[in-house]
Amino acid sequence: MKKSIFTLLMTAVLISCNTTTKIDVNTPKAIGYEIEDDGTKSPLYSGDMSNLAIWETYIKAHNDQDLETIKSLNAEEGFKAYAPNGQVIEGSDAHLEFLTNWFADASPKWKTSYLIENEFTNKKGELRQWVTSGHELTLTVEGKEVKLGQVHDALISNGKVQMFYVTERVLAADEIK
Repeated sequence: MKKSIFTLLMTAVLISCNTTTKIDVNTPKAIGYEIEDDGTKSPLYSGDMSNLAIWETYIKAHNDQDLETIKSLNAEEGFKAYAPNGQVIEGSDAHLEFLTNWFADASPKWKTSYLIENEFTNKKGELRQWVTSGHELTLTVEGKEVKLGQVHDALISNGKVQMFYVTERVLAADEIK
């Protein structure tokens, strides 16, 4: 009799531990939110990973000083770049002119640390796909290396770089890899 009660009790315990949780893999999980000018919060979701490949190609083209590839990846209409010093570069031609001078003066080289893709749909129904990336940038200025940490936020639209922001700071000695 004790064996039967023990077996019944163990069966009940095992059945209660064997519950399955249904996970809906089709429902996107918010990873944060975008705050619009009016304070409205729109959920951010993980986005299209192919945008990371576009941004990696873009950074490689900068490292290779490949202006043709950079031009091919810039949006044809409305391209903008926001530099860390407050300079706004409008248009792909202005961007290429800026890069030509900068490549000659400082020979910049980026080493990527991370890439994150996210997207949201704004109140106008426009899908915004962003890549946020972190980099160690090495500049050669008057024969001396300067190491900077940079974060880029790039808006990718229809497979092209529409706009990006750059923030940066000089790296501390213990951060240099």
